[in-house]
Amino acid sequence: MWIQAIILLLGIPVGFLIAYLANDELVAGRRWFKTVMMFSLVVGVVFMLWNNWAIVLTCGFILIVAGISLWKSFDRKWTRKRI
Repeated sequence: MWIQAIILLLGIPVGFLIAYLANDELVAGRRWFKTVMMFSLVVGVVFMLWNNWAIVLTCGFILIVAGISLWKSFDRKWTRKRI
């Protein structure tokens, strides 16, 4: 139980790290962040009904990381133009 919560909470700093490292890709990837979030949510719910918690946790992690990247893509101080 605690390990799963820690893994999900690690999605927050990983999301910020990925958004920081790929700050020139954030604006161009907004559509893909939304797509990944919706796909991860649907797959997570389906596998939650089948009691496959490893895949549900993975989908939750992906959902958190993509959500932070989408959120930071609207922050003008965080993003930069592509070269």
